Amino acid sequence: MSDIQIVKMDEGGVNARILAKETKADFRRIEAASLKMRVRFTSAEGKRFFVRLFSTLQLNTHFISVIARTRLDHDDVAKVEAALRAKMDAVSENLNKAIDGAEALFKSHGVTSVATYDTVPLEVDVGVMSSAGRRYLEVLGKLDQLMPLLQTLEIHEVITAQAVDIQRAGLKRQVRDVANGARNFAMGLRRRMNALGNRDSIDTGDVSAVPEHTAAADVETVTLGDGAQGSTTVSQLAENADAGLDQ
Repeated sequence: MSDIQIVKMDEGGVNARILAKETKADFRRIEAASLKMRVRFTSAEGKRFFVRLFSTLQLNTHFISVIARTRLDHDDVAKVEAALRAKMDAVSENLNKAIDGAEALFKSHGVTSVATYDTVPLEVDVGVMSSAGRRYLEVLGKLDQLMPLLQTLEIHEVITAQAVDIQRAGLKRQVRDVANGARNFAMGLRRRMNALGNRDSIDTGDVSAVPEHTAAADVETVTLGDGAQGSTTVSQLAENADAGLDQ
């Protein structure tokens, strides 16, 4: 009787569907070394964000740090890199706080185990070309780590489904905004390079050497946000719980 299976389990079909919808990023013009790293994502959010955003972020950050420097002032490019790094650091810190808050709630409510997924993990080797790519991979890993923690807290009714949804949506938006920001920065630098090329063609008769290029990204343009205003986050709930224990 123990061998009877009452539900059909995933055997890799979910990952196949996710990968089939991937927008293939064109790395054929990238002549850069990369550090090969093994990555593993278990949550739906971690898998989809990795597939949709990581490669295009790498293409855009490569354009910013390498290609743009061939035509534009290095100090201007450095300012763009610093702004993108600041965005990534802010999101990473917010994810750290959310993870710490969730773990505090686990402890204060006696929760000892984390919900697990019945789908097969997405485990692949990727080439990381820059520190920006490595940092973003870490951000995606933290998002993947947080998702089952939030689900566990909702299952135990420590937090409501609505609170989980608000927290999840806010953090997903911030992670997505980093990739959008890299794309927007790259497009801005590309326009400046095109303008410089057009000016040179008028002065010297040369043809602009930098064609306009649309980044391959399955994302929409939004500004970096801090989550829904007025929402109760896991970190806030954890602080409330700790305050209750102290009284």
